[in-house]
Amino acid sequence: MDWRALHHAPWDRLDTRALSDIDAVCSALTRFRPDPILQVPATGAHASAVLVSLYVANDEPHVLLTRRSSTLSTHAGQIAFPGGRLEPGETSIQAALRETHEEIGVDARHAHVVAELTAHRTISSTSHIVPHVVRLPHAPAEFVINHEVDRVFSVALTELIRPDTFAQEHWVFPDREVVVPMFYLDDETVWGATARMLQDLLLLVLQK
Repeated sequence: MDWRALHHAPWDRLDTRALSDIDAVCSALTRFRPDPILQVPATGAHASAVLVSLYVANDEPHVLLTRRSSTLSTHAGQIAFPGGRLEPGETSIQAALRETHEEIGVDARHAHVVAELTAHRTISSTSHIVPHVVRLPHAPAEFVINHEVDRVFSVALTELIRPDTFAQEHWVFPDREVVVPMFYLDDETVWGATARMLQDLLLLVLQK
């Protein structure tokens, strides 16, 4: 029904130096424990998981992202973490690791599992997504992408909090009002559930 831009960021008054240190980032995230109730899918929601892969590149912590294929039936062309729906008998972290290997060819089974973040619900695909953060020992040497992915790239955590990168909008619906975070990268825009997960990660580190 209405919207307006918000001219502030949730970390404007916070010390952001920890985002330049992979050890500080992982230490802060390791201490987090999500509310178990929020991690359980609601009735009718599809249990899903994504892998939030962190590693050092150019002496800074980076996070790995993908652009979903434009031919997919849901969230086509959007920026996302690799992941997907759980298969029968799978745990959430197992699904995130499997999907990451299938989508971009990264085998993170032996990566250090850092944390499980609060789950998010998507509206259009009714997915209940649990993010799992892992620390890779180094930047992946290569990617082998499947038909679900158009592109793989990374972004430094410090870039995500730049004033010319992060923005928020206040959206008004007939039944609710929400604040929508967005990350305007040089050649991609991150929004939706992925942007909310990134914001959660950044705030967990900065509000340690």
